[in-house]
Amino acid sequence: MNDESRLSQTPLSILDLAHVRQGGDAAEAFRNTLDLAQHAERWGYKRFWLAEHHNISGVASAATSVLIGYVAGATTTIRVGSGGIMLPNHAPLVIAEQFGTLEALYTGRIDLGLGRAPGGDSAAARALRKDLKGQGDDFPALLAELRGYLAPPRPGQPVTAYPGAGSNVPIWLLGSSGFSAALAGELGLPFAFASHFQPGNLMEALELYRKRFRPSEVLDRPYAMAGVPVVAADTDEEARRLATTPQQAFLNLIRNHPGPLQPPVKELGWNPFEEAAVASRFGAAVVGSTETVRRGLERFLATTQVDELILATTVYDHAARLRSYEMVAELAGMKAAHHAEAVPA
Repeated sequence: MNDESRLSQTPLSILDLAHVRQGGDAAEAFRNTLDLAQHAERWGYKRFWLAEHHNISGVASAATSVLIGYVAGATTTIRVGSGGIMLPNHAPLVIAEQFGTLEALYTGRIDLGLGRAPGGDSAAARALRKDLKGQGDDFPALLAELRGYLAPPRPGQPVTAYPGAGSNVPIWLLGSSGFSAALAGELGLPFAFASHFQPGNLMEALELYRKRFRPSEVLDRPYAMAGVPVVAADTDEEARRLATTPQQAFLNLIRNHPGPLQPPVKELGWNPFEEAAVASRFGAAVVGSTETVRRGLERFLATTQVDELILATTVYDHAARLRSYEMVAELAGMKAAHHAEAVPA
């Protein structure tokens, strides 16, 4: 694959957190999420993933399985899944039953991406887990239990997930460090790195995943996905203006004041420490006009050699968010190809 064609040959997906806008509410966020998913399906995106977060004002995707069902029920072809479910927050049997139900309803379209972080602060983790001793160290055991519930039932198995048993819902491991990368490699599972908010360890994690990879009944070769914040607009200047919304979101998290998405601003009002901290979180971002975004994504793909990109566009105006994703679909050739396939021969 040459560099010029790499983007056009790489599957693109979308990560959404059902962000609540200033002046909006969760109901509006859910409507916008669904509208985006329906557009993404028409534009040719491969997956639409939703992420579990808790106790973060402005992020409404806490009941992730419920939201996945809402999106899958109003779409027909795009894969819908979790990016991810934070497994230590839940009993594996409950997740097996939830995703077994989703797979029964929307057969062949459900993904189960799993992480081991709490998806929120320590207070949320305590409310969810009650016991913080493990700090996610029990993730491999929880994963093995969950995979057992999703596999065909064994004779004498004392607990069976129904629905769930035998569904073999595709499992991805997600992470922002080497822990899940190594585990995904050893188990022969696909791996997704959270470079949309923690890009610093991306290359080390990808190297570790590929080095540790062992072929399995799931994959015969490594398959890696990486998250990329993308803001595309008609001009570089307009894209940079729109990008002040996700920058404000990172800044507010750093200040421990999360909240609804803020409109774009001319000045962010940060100090040098805060500016550097936001830059480290937003380091993988690709922001600009179509040509700027094309070059940025091609460069990212050439550097990382990942098999798939999952894009996160967090801007205030829903129409601008739709347009950004549409522009990326156009420059990748997905939109034209999808329309061509829809035309009867």
